[in-house]
Amino acid sequence: MKLTADQAVEVLRAAGEPTRLRILALLAREELAVLELCSVLDQSQPRVSRHLKLLAEAGLVERFPDGAWVFYRLTGGGQAGELIREVLDRLDLADAQLVRDAERLSAVFAERAAVASDYFARNAARWDEIRSLYVSEAAVEAAILEAAGTGPYRRLVDLGSGTGRMLTLLGPRAQTALGLDLSQQMLNIARNHVTEAGLTVCELRHGDIFGTRLPDGEADLVVVHQVLHYLADPAAAVKEAARITAPGGRLIIVDFAPHKLEFLREQHQHRRLGFSDAEIRRWLSDGGMGEVQARMLKPARDGGLTVKIWTAERAGVRQRNAA
Repeated sequence: MKLTADQAVEVLRAAGEPTRLRILALLAREELAVLELCSVLDQSQPRVSRHLKLLAEAGLVERFPDGAWVFYRLTGGGQAGELIREVLDRLDLADAQLVRDAERLSAVFAERAAVASDYFARNAARWDEIRSLYVSEAAVEAAILEAAGTGPYRRLVDLGSGTGRMLTLLGPRAQTALGLDLSQQMLNIARNHVTEAGLTVCELRHGDIFGTRLPDGEADLVVVHQVLHYLADPAAAVKEAARITAPGGRLIIVDFAPHKLEFLREQHQHRRLGFSDAEIRRWLSDGGMGEVQARMLKPARDGGLTVKIWTAERAGVRQRNAA
């Protein structure tokens, strides 16, 4: 349904203010927390929040609280969203103000990446121990094996491999396997684990979950294990994971249900405090995946984290190579 004249005026009025247009341009790059926007815009939180409220009321941005933080992103669709995207597409990216905003946003990204890199470097050797603090890894892995099925899989891709545990767990069911991670420390440990497990079919590669550079339909089993809560744009990561899932292939996402353990942001660099079924289902659907199955694994003790396993398949017939 098209916008009425009054609706179009409301949308354009909301966007037609310098700071609000800058906010929209920033959110076109990825979802951002309020304080990150304040840092880039060099404006107070109350002022930025007022602008965001107006944009949300006009249907141009989506607001979603996550624990004590609040994130914003551009509205996914609709006529208002399409109109604003057309406006943003026509902006001159060489504009001095937009260039300064982009530079400040890059600084925010760099600081975020440096903190995360330092954390992963310091904790790589005991990564599996950290993961096991909140829920039984044995129970999680048994559920992952069930979700993956018996195989054999032509090609397994593990996005954000960490110490390589998913490769050693699922590798025996795959004819070839690839693990991608941005942390060299993690990759080195994963290589040791894969070698110790005798999995000669596994390759470890430095790679970005947002841009894997892998062909469409590369793998008939894709795993994203305990990765999304570290990411600035988890929806984009799910979209990339879905893109490389082959027809008839399966995508498994393992992460936490929504929780309120704020200390995980400071101590363990978690950006998101879990994900709802509705959120994951929407992202998988947007990526072209079929019906989503969700399984919940409750923590062994009070105050722990609930693990969720979401499984979806892409329509089509799975290709099978000769063994």
